[in-house]
Amino acid sequence: MSELEVNTESSVAPSSAPVAPDFAAATQPSYAHVLFLGPEGLRPGWGFVFYVATFYGLQRLAAELAWSRNLGASGLWSMLLEEFGMFVAAAIPAVVLARVERRPWRAYGLPAKQAFGRLFWAGTVWGFAGISVLMLALYGAHAFGFGHLVLHGVRVAKFAAFWAVMFLLVGLFEEFLLRGYSQFTLARGMGFWPAAVGLSCMFGLIHLRNGGENWTGLLAAACIGFFFCLTLRRTGNLWFAVGFHAAWDWGETFFYSVPDSGMISPGHLLSSSLQGPQWISGGSVGPEGSVLCFVVIAVMWVVFERMYPEVRAKAEPAPLPATAGSLRQAQGGPSSLRASK
Repeated sequence: MSELEVNTESSVAPSSAPVAPDFAAATQPSYAHVLFLGPEGLRPGWGFVFYVATFYGLQRLAAELAWSRNLGASGLWSMLLEEFGMFVAAAIPAVVLARVERRPWRAYGLPAKQAFGRLFWAGTVWGFAGISVLMLALYGAHAFGFGHLVLHGVRVAKFAAFWAVMFLLVGLFEEFLLRGYSQFTLARGMGFWPAAVGLSCMFGLIHLRNGGENWTGLLAAACIGFFFCLTLRRTGNLWFAVGFHAAWDWGETFFYSVPDSGMISPGHLLSSSLQGPQWISGGSVGPEGSVLCFVVIAVMWVVFERMYPEVRAKAEPAPLPATAGSLRQAQGGPSSLRASK
């Protein structure tokens, strides 16, 4: 082989290995992964949709089971069973989503370790005090009359206990449904207070199913729900709101024996009555349909905000005075690590 042929073959020889194709696109997450999952796991919108859809199916089943048999007592036992079923229906999808999102149950507002603790009993005092102030204001405006006792003896204790359990379940169900998983999840997507406004409006609208309700009562219910959001924000959980909710409804239905959001229930203590203009007395709605209810809510908001101030992050500690050693380090002198070396 001549020298020319050798030089020709060497000049056409590849100078480097062939470049491998870029498969980076194949390693990207799938469209379904991006659609349903974000940096914090399941996206808030999908979590909320799954929660609402699952709850809707379970609550219909709970209602059918509760009323499938006649338990007597004018349907009171069926009502109690239905409220229990509603709370279970609200809790089950949250338990499932807690596993999916890898979050503890306490993140949704009902930490088991604080169940029926100090915050719960503080809430019951606030709730009964709040409805009592409202009823005394109506009495002073000649819009409410106490009447006389209609229960006597052991029946007083029986119905007092029954309605206490009933409204405890109502408080657990409604607070967790609208200010538990729902509030936590929507707050992740849009912020705490925008979520609180939307869910408080929903809380007012669900009272449309009550026969004697009107728009004034719906607005009052929404405002009370917004106050419950404040208590969640300041206390860190729902136990204060649950206690308040239960005590307010117990005082309204049993103790003062007036309509509760348009509903009149049997087994109340007094033969009380509401009279006068509807905008003062509340009419068929009850005290929550009175303009005085908004005044009471506003006062409670101001008092609660001052008694339970917002917890702020601790300030950074002030820097220590400079020492000779620290000045040498700042000027480029040997650090303690270098000295040890």
